[in-house]
Amino acid sequence: MKFDTIIIGSGLAGLTAGIRLAESGQRCAMISRGQSALHFSSGSLDLLSTLPDGGQVADLETALDSLEQQAPHHPYSLMGKKNVLELAAESELLLARAGVNLEGSYRQNHRRITPLGKQRASWLSPPEVPQAPLPWQKVTVINIAGFLDFQAELVAGSLSNSCCTAHVAELTLPALDVLRNNPSEFRAVNIARLLDQPQNRQALADELKMLLGSGEAMILPACIGLEGDTVSSLQKNLGIPIKLLPTLPPSVLGMHLHEALRRRFQSLGGLLMPGDAVTGARLEQGYIRALFTKNHSEVPLRTDNVILASGSFFSGGLQADRERIFESIFGLDIDAPMARAEWSKEDFFAPQPWLQFGLKVDEHFHPFHQATRMANLYAIGAVLGGFDPIAQGCGAGVSLLTALSAARQILATAEESHEPA
Repeated sequence: MKFDTIIIGSGLAGLTAGIRLAESGQRCAMISRGQSALHFSSGSLDLLSTLPDGGQVADLETALDSLEQQAPHHPYSLMGKKNVLELAAESELLLARAGVNLEGSYRQNHRRITPLGKQRASWLSPPEVPQAPLPWQKVTVINIAGFLDFQAELVAGSLSNSCCTAHVAELTLPALDVLRNNPSEFRAVNIARLLDQPQNRQALADELKMLLGSGEAMILPACIGLEGDTVSSLQKNLGIPIKLLPTLPPSVLGMHLHEALRRRFQSLGGLLMPGDAVTGARLEQGYIRALFTKNHSEVPLRTDNVILASGSFFSGGLQADRERIFESIFGLDIDAPMARAEWSKEDFFAPQPWLQFGLKVDEHFHPFHQATRMANLYAIGAVLGGFDPIAQGCGAGVSLLTALSAARQILATAEESHEPA
C-alpha cells in the first residue's frame, strides 16, 4: 500500500494534519493505537493563556513577542509570530469546514466557566459552554441523582460568590434507573446515549421545567447532546438558555469534537487504521520509506512523508523508566534532563518540569535520531517539548498549529517536486 503521508496518532493534532492534507488531495492513512485524548478533554480549545513568567495573555500578538524571549524553544517561538497568527486563523476555518461549531477568536481569549464554576481563559468553546460574564441574575444548576462525576454544589457556590445567584436542583428521571443500578455504567456518555433518545426527551423537559424555579437559565452536566439536537430541543421546550459543563472523562463534549473531525477526515478519503501500532520502519538514505504495523506485519505501508502525532506520556508517545525518558516508536532524541530529581517538583500544584519534556526538533518540526535530522518525518502536538500545556494554556493550540505547519510544508514540498524543470 502506498500513501502520500502516514500519520501516527488520531488525536487533535493527527486529525487536523490529516484533514488539511486530504483537503489538498493527498492520500493519507492514520494509524491509531487507542482512544483519542480528545475523549478526555473539555471540548474547549486553548491557544495561549499564560506566559512562562505567569503573565496573563490578553492580546496574542503582543504576548508572542514576550513568549519568544521567555521560551525560545516553545513551538510557537520556533514557527514565528507571523506563522502563529496565520495558522491560528486557518485553524478556525478548518474546524468550521469540519462542521465543528465553536465560539471565540484567536485575537482575544474569552473566559469559560469550568466544571467547578471557576473561570478559565480559552480560545474556542462550544456554544453550549457558559462564558463569563454570565448575562443572568439567577441560574439553576442541575445535579443528576446518583451521578458522581459532576459537583453541582461546588459550581453553584462558585457562581454565587462571583457573578450571580445559583441554586441546585436534583434531576431524578426514572428512565435513568437502569444505569443507576450499575454505578460503573452511570457515566456521562451512557447517560447522554439514553437522554438523547427521542422517547426520553419530553420526560426530561417536563422534569427540568419543574426544577427551574426562578432561574433565568439552566446549567447541566454535559450528559446530553452526544448525538442529535437534544440541547436545542430542550431550549425551545423550556424557553430558556441551556448550558453544559464538562464532567469527568469520558467527556461528551470532547467526544463530539473528535467524532466531527474523524468524520471529516474519512469523508475526504482518509484511511483510518484503528487498533494498530507501528512496529518498524524502512529507512533509505535518512528517509522513512515504509512503515510496518502490528496488523500489517508483512505488508509495508509505503509513504513519502510521516507525521508523528503520538502524544505525550498520557497517550504513550513518550515513556519513562527509572533512568530515562524516551520516545516509544523510533527512539528519537528527547529534550529532557538526565537527572531524575529534575523531572518533578515536590509541590504538586506547581508547574511540573516533565510537562515540558518532548522531542528535539528544528524550526520545521523535523525531529532528530542520534543527532541526525529526519528529513521526511514531522513531529507535532503533545510529543513536542518546550511548552507546558496546562500552566501556559496552549495544548490545543500547539496541536492545531504544528499540525497545519507540518501540512503546509508537506504540500509545499510536493508542489515543488511536481514543478516542470
